[in-house]
Amino acid sequence: MKKLKEYALHAFNTRLGFIITLLLIYWLKTMWAYHADFSLDLGNPYQVFLSIINPIPVGLLLLGLGLYIKKTRPFYIVTWLIYTLINLLLISNAIYYREFSDFITVSAMLASTKVSAGLGDSALNLLRAWDILFILDYLILFIYLISKKIKKSRKPRLIKMDKRPFNKRASFAITALSALLFSINLFLAEVDRPELLTRGFSNTYVVRALGLPAFTVYSGNQTYQAQKERNQATADELTDVKSYVTDHYAAPNTNYYGIAKGKNVIVIHLESFQQFLIDYQLEVDGKKYEVTPFINSLYHSNSTLAFSNFFHQVKAGKTSDAETLMENSLFGLNSGSFMVNYGGENTQFATPTILGQTAGYTSAVFHGNVGSFWNRNNTYKQWGYNYFFDSSYFSEQTSSNSFQYGLNDKHMFADSIKYLEHMQQPFYTKFITVSNHYPYTSLKGEADEEGFPLAKTDDETINGYFATANYLDASLKSFFDYLKASGLYDNSIIVLYGDHYGISNSRNTSLAKLLGKDSETWTEYDNAMLQRVPYMIHIPGYTGGGIHDTFGGEVDALPTLLHILGVDTSKYVQLGQDLLSPENTQTVAFRTSGTYVTPEYTSYGGHLYYTQTGQEITNPDETTTAATKEIRTAVAKQLSVSDQIQTGDLLRFDTDNGLHVVDTSTISYSNSLKTLKAIEKEKGQNSTSLYSLNGNKTTSDLFEAPSYAKLHETTENSTTSSSSESGNNN
Repeated sequence: MKKLKEYALHAFNTRLGFIITLLLIYWLKTMWAYHADFSLDLGNPYQVFLSIINPIPVGLLLLGLGLYIKKTRPFYIVTWLIYTLINLLLISNAIYYREFSDFITVSAMLASTKVSAGLGDSALNLLRAWDILFILDYLILFIYLISKKIKKSRKPRLIKMDKRPFNKRASFAITALSALLFSINLFLAEVDRPELLTRGFSNTYVVRALGLPAFTVYSGNQTYQAQKERNQATADELTDVKSYVTDHYAAPNTNYYGIAKGKNVIVIHLESFQQFLIDYQLEVDGKKYEVTPFINSLYHSNSTLAFSNFFHQVKAGKTSDAETLMENSLFGLNSGSFMVNYGGENTQFATPTILGQTAGYTSAVFHGNVGSFWNRNNTYKQWGYNYFFDSSYFSEQTSSNSFQYGLNDKHMFADSIKYLEHMQQPFYTKFITVSNHYPYTSLKGEADEEGFPLAKTDDETINGYFATANYLDASLKSFFDYLKASGLYDNSIIVLYGDHYGISNSRNTSLAKLLGKDSETWTEYDNAMLQRVPYMIHIPGYTGGGIHDTFGGEVDALPTLLHILGVDTSKYVQLGQDLLSPENTQTVAFRTSGTYVTPEYTSYGGHLYYTQTGQEITNPDETTTAATKEIRTAVAKQLSVSDQIQTGDLLRFDTDNGLHVVDTSTISYSNSLKTLKAIEKEKGQNSTSLYSLNGNKTTSDLFEAPSYAKLHETTENSTTSSSSESGNNN
């Protein structure tokens, strides 16, 4: 034991041993922070493994830089300084995370006044007793040095400086080793989450896979790229943009303008829900099952404005692109996610801002996943959302009520009520469902919800898609039933939209048979038509609804909704056109270059088709050539203008639209229920929240969500009972 101790001390008193010791201590601190302060959403052992190894590569790289210094004192000073800096990064993130449920980005560091304003006087309250562990090594070293000075001991020092310079080749070998380790770490991270850095799903994902220092470098690159584009932009560019918007503005249809003025708006995000699911019956073993009976009833209701040729327009940003399109009438990026790369900084005049400033709406989002996913917790502030209820507000997630993308839909809707009922009316709210998310296995933890038959194809993803869609449908019915029972239904409109495809093009040939198609003759036209997603605006009490065949996309949703609410959009920078307007040009642009859909032509996957028949055009005549060239030019221009606005942050120059830029420092997503209750108390009898109007009684007990098994049992009992009564009467 004594020899082992002597060997350890000897190793520590070498330069390399000193660095390895610091790396080990830093690793232990990081593991503690991961456990005590950060919510890394570790969903499986592989992700746990990544979180365990990720502090080592970059930590070794940074600390190893000191080995290039020959002189003794400078080596120890520089190495200790680097060690202190990465410790400060760790400690500051731990404290910051407690308030913002996110990691500090470089843009947040540069805007330190915003960070300090967000923390305010509560900074000291964010400290925890266990924070002593982050500085324990400094305290031990300080006490040791002081005691040595006081006692003036002549005993051999435990801590000695190694005066031998490290060989340059050996120093480079340490750097090369750390780079190799990081490459391996990055490869393993990409296995767990492909396109981790290019799509930018979540800050949490990057930290979980690569560690805090690597995340900071990643964030710095994002900030640099964003600032470079932003700094080059000028107000003159906005003038050109506004000229384009004016030329393409579609005036509202007077038959629909203002028909829902002043009503609450409830937006329901139908995750991965494609249009073909509506009215679809899945046949299994000779028996047919209606997949979405409730959504079907809404689609055909004369109180619903439904659109049969509504296409998603997302790219790498997927769900985040859909949200950007739906709420800003602007596209996501051609590469990566706008919400991740620009959402937390760019000026946006989104739906919550417009309705809040023009019509006094309160706004909120309900989502059973972590708030940092897609950078929502920062982006929503720029969009003007007053409240964001993420997974931290909902029931504890377990294997029986959630899966990797958050709380299952019935639980999310049920848990949302205790917050929704305290919101002042009129309100604009968005509910983001997740259960119908790839890989369509969200029901495996809920035995009572299993029962809807799986499709029988050679693709397990497709097989589960219909069951999770059926669960989403049942969840929606329960929520609608609650809205009716609580009284919110009659004073609200409900908007439903599918964000993007659920079955990817690579799997569509396996889906073909279920759609009555032949996989051998499947074409790019068929792929294009499967990019249709639902868009419905349900207006209780209205009877002038119907199914509209207008061709449009998610960029057209916002002007359509605002016109129905009686809001003039002519002064806003929005690239979509009202789907109900006779002036709508019906041109749907996809983000992939040269792809589009119009009522006449479809260009997809490098092929051109007649939209109405699906017939491929291999030798277009002059008329077709001229028409399609004009469409391509229009599509390219719309996308170019959007990119110009988004990457240049041009809306910061828009000072004559009657709106003011959101002051994000006044928005906090912490303790939102407490805030809502305080507003109710302040307003007293003038409070318009459902809770106040209901005599200060909760309406949570009005939500009923019987499981699939329970519904099935009820149906069977009802059938059996009817048969028995029928027999007795005979």
